[in-house]
Amino acid sequence: MARFLVERDFGQISDQEMEALALRSDDLIAERFPEIVWEHSHVCGGDDGSILTYCVYEAPDIKAVHEHAEALGDHQITKVYEIAGDITPNDLVH
Repeated sequence: MARFLVERDFGQISDQEMEALALRSDDLIAERFPEIVWEHSHVCGGDDGSILTYCVYEAPDIKAVHEHAEALGDHQITKVYEIAGDITPNDLVH
């Protein structure tokens, strides 16, 4: 199955609101999108104080990622990348 990096902009949002959206996202996956696996997310602050996330999902296709995002609402996807592979420092040979 393909993996995707999803860049999202949540705008000005509190920690409590962000946690509630993350729980709702996880519930949506369980209830309506069982073919999607949420691996992890990085939460970052934008220059303007907005909250940005970079989330890694396993999904059958990019359409499923967008359908999940639309069902979640309350944010904007700014970019989706299909992940070609991963590398860590442990993978390097010196």
